[in-house]
Amino acid sequence: MAKLSTEELLDAFKELTLIELSEFVKAFEETFDVTAAAPVAVAGPAAGGAAPAEEVEEKDSFDVVLEAAGDKKIQVIKVVRELTSLGLGEAKAVVDGAPKAVLEGANKETAEKAKASLEEAGATVTLK
Repeated sequence: MAKLSTEELLDAFKELTLIELSEFVKAFEETFDVTAAAPVAVAGPAAGGAAPAEEVEEKDSFDVVLEAAGDKKIQVIKVVRELTSLGLGEAKAVVDGAPKAVLEGANKETAEKAKASLEEAGATVTLK
């Protein structure tokens, strides 16, 4: 098998639905006996004990977490579909399963736009 470049891997992940990506992460964690959160925990001490405030500034990957759908559940489902390209059933499952990540590993601009869109639809959202 030819080795894929980082760019090719990212393009492949962009084609996945949130559910498929979640399943991939679980399989990756099981295969390599790691957790997706481990690199973050290891980065602090390895960076020579950098101050936590500096680490927050350097963060370039955010998870958009739907905490609650609010009163306008249908509007929130529509926004989730727009943000993720999930089907109706998958988007409804994300909204019904709140708190749940809608986007994972998004850049700051994308995460903030997604948060604004979801909040405009009536949802309660946090960025992690």
